Amino acid sequence: MQIWVDADACPKVIKKILFRAAERRQIQLTLVANKLLHCPPSRVIRAMQVPAGFDVADNKIAQMVEPGDLVITADIPLAADVIARGGHALNPRGEFYTKDTIQERLTMRNFMDSLRGSGVETGGPPTFSQSDRQAFANQLDKFLAKYG
Repeated sequence: MQIWVDADACPKVIKKILFRAAERRQIQLTLVANKLLHCPPSRVIRAMQVPAGFDVADNKIAQMVEPGDLVITADIPLAADVIARGGHALNPRGEFYTKDTIQERLTMRNFMDSLRGSGVETGGPPTFSQSDRQAFANQLDKFLAKYG
């Protein structure tokens, strides 16, 4: 099992939690982004830079993920791909996407996208909070205790 991170939009505080967890458990952690990322020196942590472009990092992660891997992403279509390939998907706010919930999330995402496309202001996600950070850390710990 390894951890993949959709790193372009992943909050720094979440990356730091992941760095500590990967080192503590000696689990391979790969950050994938279309920009150069800083990673601490480590045998288990690496960054993979992909070319700029729409969904290039997402597509690379979907291509590389194997059954049982964990992917950190807020991108719902990527989460759907990961689940379809037998992986696990956790968003930076500590919510797991599952086979039972992913279709509903995709439907809502597509609906909101069509609203935005027609000019309706839908607002963005709420500000990332301390409780989001704690929820993520708790879910990651539970997952790694079970599968790591």
